[in-house]
Amino acid sequence: MSGKPGGDLTGKVALVTAAGQGIGKASALAFASAGAEVYATDINADLLAQMEGLPGIATRRLDVLDSGAVEALVAEVGRVDVLFNCAGVVHNGTILESTDAELDFAWDLNVKAQIRAIKAVLPGMVERGDGAIINMASVASSVKSVANRFVYSATKAGVIGLTKSVSADFVGLGIRCNAICPGTVESPSLQDRLRAMGDFEEARAAFAARQPIGRIGQPEEIAALALHLATATYTAGQIHVIDGGWTA
Repeated sequence: MSGKPGGDLTGKVALVTAAGQGIGKASALAFASAGAEVYATDINADLLAQMEGLPGIATRRLDVLDSGAVEALVAEVGRVDVLFNCAGVVHNGTILESTDAELDFAWDLNVKAQIRAIKAVLPGMVERGDGAIINMASVASSVKSVANRFVYSATKAGVIGLTKSVSADFVGLGIRCNAICPGTVESPSLQDRLRAMGDFEEARAAFAARQPIGRIGQPEEIAALALHLATATYTAGQIHVIDGGWTA
């Protein structure tokens, strides 16, 4: 099995996309702390440089929009027991404000990038009869309606669909595919979006207030769920909401 219940990934190999910062970085570190050999990937080599030399971490620059690059990296790694598809992008606006370019880019990064990675690692997982795939979705999807998130919500709903489809087709072969649906989580991307709203402190307070727990989530909290799913041996095809009670 990909992991041992209780968060033990000793002897396992994990591949994490968008691992240079935020949830991806926190998850890569959590996997490594649990004993995994982690390939932390990101398109930003400068961010990855900050992780070089950390125990259990090997860094690789990776453009998840490039099928050839994804396939080449998986071939180099040779075996992937845990895949965490963490790369993504957030667009603001309604359907009337969306553009074809935004839709195409979000579909490519939020959905097709996950498909590329899954297709690259799945044959090896099937051959071994074991594997854990974790996809980053969002509560802003088919889970909950969120204003001014049309492009993001539509593509993240697609992630939920692809997760359930992969699970339906491969769970009988030992592959456990699940999705994480966070609410508002601290990240450089969130900081940028709050600044773009004009009054940073007012925007931050509003974002925090929409969670009944009264605060914004931390990357390490999402990483803890990712680690659980990496080692959960009887969980498949599920969406796991972690949103401070926003959808309660």
